[in-house]
Amino acid sequence: MEGNSSLWKNLINEHPVCTIWKQEAEGAVYHLASVLFVVGFMGGSGFFGLLYVFSLLGLGFLCSAIWAWVDVCAADIFSWNFILFVICFIRFVHIAYQVHSITFAREFQLLYSSLFQPLGTSLPDFRTIAMSSEVVTLEKEHCYAMQGKTSIDKLSLLVSGRIRVTVDGEFLHYIFPFQFLDSPEWDSLKPTEEGTFQVTLTAETDCRYVSWRRKKLYLLLAQHRYISRLFSVLIGSDIADKLYALNDRVYIGKRYHYDIRLPNFLQMSSPEMSKSSLTEHFQNSRRYCDK
Repeated sequence: MEGNSSLWKNLINEHPVCTIWKQEAEGAVYHLASVLFVVGFMGGSGFFGLLYVFSLLGLGFLCSAIWAWVDVCAADIFSWNFILFVICFIRFVHIAYQVHSITFAREFQLLYSSLFQPLGTSLPDFRTIAMSSEVVTLEKEHCYAMQGKTSIDKLSLLVSGRIRVTVDGEFLHYIFPFQFLDSPEWDSLKPTEEGTFQVTLTAETDCRYVSWRRKKLYLLLAQHRYISRLFSVLIGSDIADKLYALNDRVYIGKRYHYDIRLPNFLQMSSPEMSKSSLTEHFQNSRRYCDK
């Protein structure tokens, strides 16, 4: 302890104090380096955030090295700043190579640019998602799932083509590119439950879709919180789109659209409910809303 205290005394008390300060400011290169340091430390996370940080810090250290060589003429200051510049440059090249090496098949590129990139998903996160999936081709008039027969063991996202959804031979709605094929089925089951499709999904054209196996996707979502939240948002939005697509198919009475947000819709739309009762309730609801 005494040795440490004597060291601090030598540094604080016996070190010469600056009595004369320079009147003129340092050169523009020094101030440019300081600005680059300030802006560089404001960088974010992720690959592109690291590229931002190391590029600006590297330029800042380079400017400091030039300032030390030209204005200060101090070899030690120049050496340290130049070494730090080289380290930043090596890190920048390494990260840039990692970003450039992330390549995907055409389907994944379309999926990323159309759906995931607008949500702010980084390339490394999307690579993790893509590595857990597979691209599957579904020929025209072939079924992705059959009502009451096909088990719910995966989650799929359509990339190209069009899928027709029917129940008991009656048309419900279409599934278009960048929509999930089986989001309602996925959301209706717990991880430990099993079930079968209650609708039939048939390809109207040659289709390509990305598919995740159920157990493998559950494991992925458990390991990555961000990906879990991302899929929760995507699946919820997709289910809402499908509900409103069904709503467009519902006509009652004088071709009015029935609003699925009205109460008791599910109970009223059951097969045992007569059409006259359904129409009467709908008209009463309209009169109530008009008031």
